[in-house]
Amino acid sequence: MWYSASMSSAQRIVQVAVPSPLPRTFDYLPPKSGPLPCPGARVRVPFGRRSVVGVVIGIVEHSSLPAARLKTVQDVLDPEPLLPPDLLSLLQWASEYYHHPVGEVICSALPQALMQGRPAIVSDNDGWVITDSGRARLGTAPTLRRAPAVVLRALAGHAAAADEASLAPLSARWRSAVRSLVARGWVATVPRNCLSQPLLRVADAPEASEAQTAAIAAITGGAPGFHCYLLHGVTGSGKTEVYLRVIARVLETMAQVLVLVPEIGLTPQLVDSFRQRFSVGIAVIHSGLNDSERLCAWLKARDGSARIVLGTRSAVFVPMKALRLIVVDEEHDGSYKQQDGFRYSARDIAIRRGQREGVPVVLGSATPSLESLQNARQARYALLQLPERVGRAQLPPVRLLDLRRLARRDGLAPPLIEAVHNRLARREQSLLFINRRGFAPVLMCHDCGWFAPCPRCDARLTLHKAAGRLRCHHCGSDTDVPSACPDCQGENLRGLGEGTERVEAALARLFPEASIERIDRDSTRRKGALEEKLGRVRTGAADILVGTQMLAKGHDFPNLTLVGVLNADQGLYGYDFRSGEQLFQRIMQVAGRAGRADKPGEVLIQTFHPEHPLFLALRQHDYSGFADYALQERREAQFPPYCHLALLRAETSERGNALAFLERARAIADALEPVPGVTVMDPVPSPMERRSGRYRAQLLIHATQRPALHRFLVQWLAQITGTPFARKARWALDVDPIDMH
Repeated sequence: MWYSASMSSAQRIVQVAVPSPLPRTFDYLPPKSGPLPCPGARVRVPFGRRSVVGVVIGIVEHSSLPAARLKTVQDVLDPEPLLPPDLLSLLQWASEYYHHPVGEVICSALPQALMQGRPAIVSDNDGWVITDSGRARLGTAPTLRRAPAVVLRALAGHAAAADEASLAPLSARWRSAVRSLVARGWVATVPRNCLSQPLLRVADAPEASEAQTAAIAAITGGAPGFHCYLLHGVTGSGKTEVYLRVIARVLETMAQVLVLVPEIGLTPQLVDSFRQRFSVGIAVIHSGLNDSERLCAWLKARDGSARIVLGTRSAVFVPMKALRLIVVDEEHDGSYKQQDGFRYSARDIAIRRGQREGVPVVLGSATPSLESLQNARQARYALLQLPERVGRAQLPPVRLLDLRRLARRDGLAPPLIEAVHNRLARREQSLLFINRRGFAPVLMCHDCGWFAPCPRCDARLTLHKAAGRLRCHHCGSDTDVPSACPDCQGENLRGLGEGTERVEAALARLFPEASIERIDRDSTRRKGALEEKLGRVRTGAADILVGTQMLAKGHDFPNLTLVGVLNADQGLYGYDFRSGEQLFQRIMQVAGRAGRADKPGEVLIQTFHPEHPLFLALRQHDYSGFADYALQERREAQFPPYCHLALLRAETSERGNALAFLERARAIADALEPVPGVTVMDPVPSPMERRSGRYRAQLLIHATQRPALHRFLVQWLAQITGTPFARKARWALDVDPIDMH
């Protein structure tokens, strides 16, 4: 029940959601003085032995606890609701759907600065940037006093202006350090503005194709209210242009648009596209922002100053004053699913938000998820297709290189080497895709067969030769490369297999005159490094790109005419039922980088299984044909989209305890009244049982109908949570899991 002005003071109980693993809200007495807090406002409340910031969910007349046991709200932080009613309701729905504590759900949707109790206002403080003179003096920074040197080096690593929140942790004397650096001309003061501003000249829109025009008309000409459109366009077909034109129509009404992208790496390119076309402020929201930047963007979206909000998955919860359109780019991408904590799907939340707020949702992809494609085939979504590339660009021919008949040099088959050579001769660019970073995935002793194991995971350490390190890509373990085998003391240690680092080194030997850019998580750790590398590719400064799936989607390189896919069989026979779908999507996306302009492209795929239906479909760019094949497999095996799943995961510090916990959970399920259509599988160890020093297991719940699944989960989780053994394992429920690891 919401607050009513007719309630007497004695009747008012404030229900507060706090960041706690307990799946409920907490009742408090109103503050002793001042106004009663509104639902959606933040309050500071006593919780155990500490004070925490929570969000008011409602005002009710009665509590299940006696008044003598209730504590009092200490402080009301917001005079008006920070979260509007529709968004607060969406968050409560998400808590129920994903069976995650409502306090953690609501508080995870707020910027960290707000959960620390900072005022919900945009600071007008200036920011600071390093000048060219400052960069020139970086080499002399050690001669400065400690605080100025630290501040100068920190500013050199900032792509944008740094604010007080960024500099204060560096030194207690940061203010005096900034003043001295400004006085020397090494640092400049700039006004802060967290919104990306339009370019001085807004670019004209290119001519739309017939298919683009039809898609735009379908979206903008539909009846008011919620509709979900699946925009299925081949790579290079101009999906972004469709977004831009539909957004332009929405902006004419002084409304706001939410655009979601799966990864930070795709953000700068879309921001540039929007800045070239729209004379409005754009708020960008992703994990790469500091607390102040995120707070500023969040508040600008909330008050309507940001007409376009562009962000990764957490942006789906940003409050918007006049939301009229939601766009989910690359809707198939697994990055939209949060894999820890509150395990939600931003794509699915976006669709639900569109339903609840009555606004259209556009899902775009060259390789839609099978779930979305099936929804379109069943007319739940409107299917809009862009079957051809725009302009004179053509889809590149795909050749399969049969590795059973071809020798390789550091993972490169002769036809691929020759193709790269031809591109260099024509001053065109090549992209070699291998979804493994490092030099080699395994370090092996060729005398006794020893492999370098991770001490904390059931995995082998990856060799990073340039750094002289062995690293685990699962837990982060890091150690020196041994000079001799620890088992036989032999010195015949070699790296087996290829990663991006090894391929880069091989290309440098084969093509010493070529400029090579490696783009993976290792080479882009520094802030701004990815943008710098992509900029060199676009300007033509790079001849050959080597990279992981960071390069697979969204990027447009006009001079890139060759894509080579190495180790294409990785994931072909994975244990996850989605492995084939994800492999096809990944290869088709990266293949789409070739020949996007006037120059024809070509794709070479190295495989040991050229006769596999997946590769035969790739040769024809036939995603619909692959989808038919994959959906038939799913139907026969009764996997999504023909069923609904939940996965109970558990981990413990000792072997066997996670399985024991899940056995108890399974016994509780067996004791419940059966829910028709719901099947609880036997618990099993996770595919990688030991990870980061902990032992993991999982239990799958299969249901033919979604409502039945949730009815079962509600009563099952209530029983598990109320038992003492629930505290003997770290466990979590994943509804609609996309990763079965």
